[in-house]
Amino acid sequence: MKYRKLGATSLDVSAICLGTMTFGEQTSQMEGFEQMNYAVEMGVNFFDTAEMYPTYPKKETCGKSEEIIGDWLKTKKNREKIIVATKVASGHPKGIGFTGLTWIRKGGKNLRFDKENLNEAVNGSLKRLQTDYIDLYQLHWPERNVPVGGQLDFQYDPSDTKWTPIEEVLENLDLLVKSGKIRYVGLCNETPWGIMNFLKTAKERELPRVMSVQNGYSLINRVFDIASSEVSLREQCGLLAYSPLAGGRLSGKYMNGEKPKNSRYALWPKSLSKPYSERGELAIAEYSNLANKYNITLSTFANAFVINRPFVTSSIIGATSKKHLEENFKGIDITLTEEMLQDIENIHLSNPNPCI
Repeated sequence: MKYRKLGATSLDVSAICLGTMTFGEQTSQMEGFEQMNYAVEMGVNFFDTAEMYPTYPKKETCGKSEEIIGDWLKTKKNREKIIVATKVASGHPKGIGFTGLTWIRKGGKNLRFDKENLNEAVNGSLKRLQTDYIDLYQLHWPERNVPVGGQLDFQYDPSDTKWTPIEEVLENLDLLVKSGKIRYVGLCNETPWGIMNFLKTAKERELPRVMSVQNGYSLINRVFDIASSEVSLREQCGLLAYSPLAGGRLSGKYMNGEKPKNSRYALWPKSLSKPYSERGELAIAEYSNLANKYNITLSTFANAFVINRPFVTSSIIGATSKKHLEENFKGIDITLTEEMLQDIENIHLSNPNPCI
């Protein structure tokens, strides 16, 4: 396993982070335990979850992912060896799943990063995780209007002014750091403007510095390359790349219109198909042919690409079974040659970012 510094911290995190958003829905507690055991055996020391997981979010399962991790940590008695990252939900106008998350605290537009919300969210996560501290506490989406799944361009809305000011958010997080409940702070689904303003405000006001940004990134979604990659490299705020297989699309299992039983696109086709297009399917077919050219499976090829990007701190890999997880881990051992990288770039330039 490879290890990298988490931002400007002294923490060494594994280049593969175990994503757990299926735990409690598609993945049972027993299967989750199997995955965590295997991940640790492979050298992983970094787990990612969120208060609203599992996905697809609903009241009946909310918090189950954290609970499964908490039960495992209690059983293994290895809390100090695992770097735990979780996230607080926000009232983003188009939030994840577009459900409003009415069952989390006061729900919907009331999910802010104010002191009351953050305190309640952190305490809830600590209880479910059965720990007294969280290593990396992340803001799941900005409160303000930013592009989300299926959107590329920023749509300005002059009425979008009711989000918690960045300085206030950092002051609230500072209290949690000083209390010992969280160690470090991270962002998710952020823009270059957001990342830089959090960093700038933290420096000017001597408040907690953000150490990472968790955004989607894959062969078919390289929007992060455009501007955020430079921010990550120059500001020591590395990318925690989620959906390196584009929600399983780059595993090859959805090619030719296939929708395997119990897969996310079979279970929630309307909710999760929006970012995908005919152009995306053409790109996936090209990358599949490219992987075959080098006698590498598509999923291994796709994971290797993400893991080896210079601005990536860790690639968040999730699976519904230990078998799928084993295949996904093979990317850590692949070094892409200059020829491979040029072939990837040729496909990307001819069909850029088809699945954002």
